[in-house]
Amino acid sequence: MPDIRRQFDASAPKRPTNVSLNSDLLEQAKTLGINVSRACERGLAEQIAELRDKRWLEENREAIESSNAYVEAHGLPLAKHRPY
Repeated sequence: MPDIRRQFDASAPKRPTNVSLNSDLLEQAKTLGINVSRACERGLAEQIAELRDKRWLEENREAIESSNAYVEAHGLPLAKHRPY
């Protein structure tokens, strides 16, 4: 699970919104004392973090592949200095 603590400003003001949720899921959450607003925020923040990671990988795929090809062909640049 991505670390979402620094992905958004937790001190930003709250804004009311309408969200449609599965009624059974909502009742279970209420029964268990789950803060639904907080759970929605966490879920949304996790999805945003995953999408950002995926986009970063896509945007940098060429550089990553190039770096991997270099290491495959030549080994790690400072491998002789590794203590293991």
